[in-house]
Amino acid sequence: MTAFAVVNARLLDPTSGLDAPGAVLVEDGRIVDVAAGGAAPSGVDIIDADGLCLAPGLIDVRVKTGEPGAEPKETLKSASLAAAAGGVTSMVIQPDSDPAVDDPAMVDFIHSRGAALGLVRVLAAGALTRGCEGERMAEIGLMSEAGAIYFTDGDHTVINSRTLQRVMSYAAAFDALIAVRPVEPWLGEGAVATSGDAAAWSGLASVPALAERIQLDRDLALAELTGARLLIDLISTEAALESMDRARARGLEVAASVSINHLCFNDLDAGDWRTFYRLDPPLRAESDRLAMIEGVRDGRIDVITSAHSPAPAEDKRRPFAQAAPGAVGLETLLPAALSLHHEHELTLLEVLRPMTLGPAELLGLDGGRLTAGAPADLVLFDPHAPVVVDADALRSKSKNSPFDGRRLQGKVAGTWVAGRRVFG
Repeated sequence: MTAFAVVNARLLDPTSGLDAPGAVLVEDGRIVDVAAGGAAPSGVDIIDADGLCLAPGLIDVRVKTGEPGAEPKETLKSASLAAAAGGVTSMVIQPDSDPAVDDPAMVDFIHSRGAALGLVRVLAAGALTRGCEGERMAEIGLMSEAGAIYFTDGDHTVINSRTLQRVMSYAAAFDALIAVRPVEPWLGEGAVATSGDAAAWSGLASVPALAERIQLDRDLALAELTGARLLIDLISTEAALESMDRARARGLEVAASVSINHLCFNDLDAGDWRTFYRLDPPLRAESDRLAMIEGVRDGRIDVITSAHSPAPAEDKRRPFAQAAPGAVGLETLLPAALSLHHEHELTLLEVLRPMTLGPAELLGLDGGRLTAGAPADLVLFDPHAPVVVDADALRSKSKNSPFDGRRLQGKVAGTWVAGRRVFG
């Protein structure tokens, strides 16, 4: 593989706190040298960044596709193309597909299919329970040996506490990471909005924001009982974040992820209940959104994810209560996250850390770093370039983006995976 150097770049490395002009030398798919203020090395191909930002490629821990089973929604190829265009160099595919990723053969399928595409790194999360139905434990040990990166039932809640206790106890025996959605099944049954004036005026079925903390407290108690490593998947309320703080103070090994949608929108943004804003969890109050942003700023939230969940037009062009939840987000993740920098004064390193180093440390990956020896998974971007999101132009097969028509700042100029340029 040809060695090359990206020079005249603004280097951003959340690991070291580096934010300075410099150059990065790449050889055989790995970073060989990072030289802050360094000159262009001789004898290699030179890429002039022209002052743009060079950072580790983004790692998205929560991506749904239609493949396997519902390819018209999204294939691994279309998701990979969207990821590359968005600067996402690694993505973790969720297991609650049809068929579910609940055995080693399905994990192998996801990995083999992703590798054959030769675009971004495609990783598989394995199911907690068979069919993601919350009843019988899936083959967690065998899936771990096959390379499953963590275990979750995706959008499905394991309602039976005894089943979840058994799953956590088994996973704790070999230090596997468990991810759970804090969705209280009875209070949230049929709900499509968060309780409040907006939902009341519309007559939509709603769920109190406190329901998230109620379910979270159960899951944290089971983690304390079993010693399991826990990822709280898509936290969205201030009350839940406070429960996380108390759990960490007791010594629990627990992390939290937040959807980019819940950092950028509140429950009033849905306006006349446009179905692109039909999300799960539903959009919350502005106070909750601001609490999530502060959680990113101070490091209490470990991961920002696109929560990429494609839905074709026929599933979205329905009354709000009947529309499929979810939004695509791989291609818009970076510019949307940069709004935290432009509008809320987070530093670029504070914005990038939960999309690079944070998920890398959580999942035990060697990416997410702009350091010598790390894989050359890189994104080059202009943080100030204006972008108007056009959902119809997105590379995802489905076009369900709540950012459609929104003006953002931040444009990807190049994406490299293991030293191969896959975009730009």
